[in-house]
Amino acid sequence: MDSINDKMPLTPDHNKERLQQLKALMPDLFTNEGKLNSKELQKLIDPDSINEVERYEFRWFGKSQSKREAFTPTDATLVFDKDRSINPTETENIIIEGENLQVLKLLSKGYRDKIKCIYIDPPYNTGKDFVYSDSWKQDRKEYWEDEEVLENGLKVDTNADTDGRYHSNWLNMMYSRLLIARQLLRDDGVIFISIDDNEVHHLRKLCDEVFGEENFLSEVVWHSKYTTSNDAKYLSSQHEYVIIYSKSKDTFDVGLLDRTEKMDAAYKNPDGDEKGRWKATPLHAKSGSDSGIYEITFPNGIKWNSPKGAYPRYAKDKLLDFYNEKRLHFNSKGGIDKKTYLSEVKKGKTVGTIWNYKEVGSSHQANEEIASLLGKGIFDNPKSIRLLQNCLKVANGTESIILDFFGGSGTTAQAVTELNQSDGGNRKYILVQLPEATDPKSEAHKAGYKKISDITIERNKRVIDKILQEKADHEANIKKLNKENKAFQKEISKSQKANPTLPLEGAGDDKAITKLKKKITKNEAEITTAKEAIEKIEQLDKGFKVFQLVKSNFPRVEFAPDREKTEEENMELFQKYIRDKESQLVNVFNKDALFTEILIKQGFELNYTLTKQEKFSKNEIFLATDGKKETLICLDINIEEETVEFFKKNKERRLIVLERALDTTKKWNFKHFMGDEKFLAF
Repeated sequence: MDSINDKMPLTPDHNKERLQQLKALMPDLFTNEGKLNSKELQKLIDPDSINEVERYEFRWFGKSQSKREAFTPTDATLVFDKDRSINPTETENIIIEGENLQVLKLLSKGYRDKIKCIYIDPPYNTGKDFVYSDSWKQDRKEYWEDEEVLENGLKVDTNADTDGRYHSNWLNMMYSRLLIARQLLRDDGVIFISIDDNEVHHLRKLCDEVFGEENFLSEVVWHSKYTTSNDAKYLSSQHEYVIIYSKSKDTFDVGLLDRTEKMDAAYKNPDGDEKGRWKATPLHAKSGSDSGIYEITFPNGIKWNSPKGAYPRYAKDKLLDFYNEKRLHFNSKGGIDKKTYLSEVKKGKTVGTIWNYKEVGSSHQANEEIASLLGKGIFDNPKSIRLLQNCLKVANGTESIILDFFGGSGTTAQAVTELNQSDGGNRKYILVQLPEATDPKSEAHKAGYKKISDITIERNKRVIDKILQEKADHEANIKKLNKENKAFQKEISKSQKANPTLPLEGAGDDKAITKLKKKITKNEAEITTAKEAIEKIEQLDKGFKVFQLVKSNFPRVEFAPDREKTEEENMELFQKYIRDKESQLVNVFNKDALFTEILIKQGFELNYTLTKQEKFSKNEIFLATDGKKETLICLDINIEEETVEFFKKNKERRLIVLERALDTTKKWNFKHFMGDEKFLAF
């Protein structure tokens, strides 16, 4: 029998799902009525069941409630914002304006196990405004109805360091979000978290619990500032951290960073080796054992032994193999080295744990990056684009989805777009940013950015504008260079006609013709480079769709069961409530909004498409697909008999309709012929 919750437009109830998984694994922990037997569970945890066993555990106030909150469903939804989207029909990138815990819940079905890389720069616990309240509700006045909020954005809470739960508040905010984030990661996924000294020690323990201590990869130190501050009371901080965890270390392959020209310059080919450029590598090492020391005479008569205080790096037989393979270099001073070929080394640089500002950018450079797009003082302390791109390279997925649910100024989206432009990747991003109000006295507010999410969206709009301008500049340059080449060619032809004794090809050209031909060659090389840049831009995803977190379109979410009545009586009241409140549902609400709410709560990605099915003449039915899942869906207020007959004969098709579009007979027919797996009344 259906329950009231079954009829609610909710995201999955993960607490219920976890219990079902536990029951499937260990049914003996449950009663005959299907309830978890806490005593049996206690025996499993503590076989002696005498006293509480002391153990290492990370605890804080509100932890249990934070965990429960992570896995409870949400009845909110997302609505597409066409006006603020860029090239929405041609993009797979997403920017979502809304409270990130609720948004993560909405993404938890359609994007579960699909995110390759998560990067977040959560608010640091400095005692200033930062805490994302988890008391989000459908009727929360502070979020939905307050006029100032609707106009200027959502104001977040404060977390003063005088509060006795200063650290607990921050941990609760992070815990619930990280628990869902882990569900979204692919098995080979990875998460990067920027943090400073205030909470890095707590964050490590928190992530050990969420992701598993065994999946810790590194605590990278970002040397973010190249100067010290004279205003520092104690020591001037010049660093931040990037904490890195994989979902499963066994399946995650760490990516490599780009090799530098300096690294490759060390490889040369002075002897014309057919295997190409190589670098001399010593045959000895600083460590070893005396028993491993030996002397060897090569077939060419040259002897070798390790220098005093050093030890052979390779066994004697291995050195003979190197000799036969012509991998040894005998220099003029009698020294012998192994040749390490450039073609055999890693295609990139191994990632270290200290990221210097010279390589990944500094805080100062990050401020300049956003200032170049939006102006000075619009957003404080964004992250460097190169820092984010370093994370993306380590994540090792050029065909993947990148998620940032503390979107801030939108650096992650810019980093993804520009890295794709550089290396030809096809990464897609999902950014989530709270509509937090900007300070009325700030430069951002004065410039018209009433909410932080306005900055997120505008920054990446301008990134796309900048790339399109680059394309236009390349096209104009090609046109100019072609025009120059035609003029140069005309001069060459004119000179050759005036001097018929000059050969048509190079060797006997006078200096003027040779100079012109060099200019043509230089221009042609520049044209080729410009065309390659244009091709990369044309292949690039130059857009994003904007969605907003909003109330559910279904009034039924406001229904409250009467505690004095039975479940059957409440179900009857609920069905009447649906009929009365939703009788004008399709006429009052935007159909597109209904499609979005229904489909995302059925596990569709936000980039779904709808195609009208012309073979249905009595009802308007669409095929919805996101490339992985598909269903037929109809939002008509009445399902005609002809449509019912079609699905009785084609019961392999999946169909979603509105609950109020069915009478008892039609509902029975659909359920009887199609089954609960193929038919859903929403």
